[in-house]
Amino acid sequence: MEKLTSHYQSSDFFDELIDDKGAPRSPAKQLLGYLDSLSEDELEKRRLTAEATIQEMGISFTVYTEEGNIDRAWPFDIVPRTIEASDWKIAEAGLKQRLTALNLFINDLYHDQNVIKDGIIPEHIIKDSKNFRPECVGVSPAYGVWAHICGTDLVRDENGDFFVLEDNLRVPSGVSYMLENRAITKRVLPELFENESILPIDSYTSQLFDTLASLSPRDIENPEIVVLTPGIYNSAYFEHAFLAQQMGAELVEGSDLFVDSDDCVYMKTIDGPERVDVIYRRIDDLFIDPEAFDPESVLGVAGLMRAWRAGNVALANAPGAGVADDKVVYAYVPDIIRYYLNEEPILNNVQTFLCDDPEQRAYVLANLDKLVVKPANESGGYGMLVGPHSTKKEQALFAELITKNPRNYIAQPTLKLSTAPTLISKGVLEPRHLDLRPFILQAKETYVTTGGLTRVAMKKGSLVVNSSQGGGSKDTWIVETKGQ
Repeated sequence: MEKLTSHYQSSDFFDELIDDKGAPRSPAKQLLGYLDSLSEDELEKRRLTAEATIQEMGISFTVYTEEGNIDRAWPFDIVPRTIEASDWKIAEAGLKQRLTALNLFINDLYHDQNVIKDGIIPEHIIKDSKNFRPECVGVSPAYGVWAHICGTDLVRDENGDFFVLEDNLRVPSGVSYMLENRAITKRVLPELFENESILPIDSYTSQLFDTLASLSPRDIENPEIVVLTPGIYNSAYFEHAFLAQQMGAELVEGSDLFVDSDDCVYMKTIDGPERVDVIYRRIDDLFIDPEAFDPESVLGVAGLMRAWRAGNVALANAPGAGVADDKVVYAYVPDIIRYYLNEEPILNNVQTFLCDDPEQRAYVLANLDKLVVKPANESGGYGMLVGPHSTKKEQALFAELITKNPRNYIAQPTLKLSTAPTLISKGVLEPRHLDLRPFILQAKETYVTTGGLTRVAMKKGSLVVNSSQGGGSKDTWIVETKGQ
């Protein structure tokens, strides 16, 4: 392991591939051995192949800026992240447990609200939630499941233990990049897939199709499934088109659908209207139906909520699922698991301070330089304060924001996020912090991706992994080593 890793410095963080003595961890042995067998020129050739593949496949994402929307090639690192299969089995069980409890919680909130009556979560937390939808009260989706597709962000601490950073239950994105990362890596490092016991991930789209099909209100052999997109200018449009194509489903915009007098949803086709059974919607709640929510919305379908409430169409994820996609609710998830399942959480939360609580708020305000402060409902890494990397001016601004609206903020310790070797220049590996977004599907059955989307903070020392904030990505290998 002399060539590539001899100067690698993993500092005091848990490194996923290389231990603190500089030796490769068990699932990374073959990978690092192979990379060290390549010359610098050959390694650079592989990196350029990855870049060319990304261009050829049109893998991109959109960044919104004041100057307009910028379409960028997907940022990718060719050195995969490796995780021991036995470690992953524990994480997988924890993710299934978590989404099961969250769906029971959402269903309870829109029916009896026993979780509030029994004092597990304060009533005002739900009452003041931006994502609680009164329009959903009394609706009973199939299997009692509201969040059918969840992207849960995991991190590993200095001991290598998995923690849940947040749950994404509204319109979670990124799974297409997980699949494309594997496709790119197979082109760049094909030899390793012949000898390594790398668990496959390519069943995701068929699992997604089966999950959606099981929601169909009509008992027919081939239900009509569509992917509802806001359109080509959306940052995740690449993913919408990719998933529709992979599932053999129609990719539609709101103007392609209508709700008729029978409260059923129809798709406009050259052969006339065709009834739609399941809509995998990639549009936020407030824009899906101008009749029920924002009357100015041109993205949704008038009457869609009527059709859903009547049980004539399934929506995945269901409207109102985002009530559990709140970073304040996140703090209560361990208690939610205990309440609904009578089990201890398999995966722990990161320690979280609720600014809504006067005592915890006082602690947060006194320690803004040490904590990460997050708004309850933002995504993409926006609206955060990373205390150790912030200025006094930024801290003063957040103190004011927290004081004005304490319900809207939580704070967490600055995590010692794990690192992994990342190729930052020709023949040079450096550690970069990362997280992991596995995807969990739930309907009649529950399915977890083998690994997930690894996001990497490409800037040295940065903890921000979001692609919109300069982050990148790499393939995630769940590796079965001998003796497992």
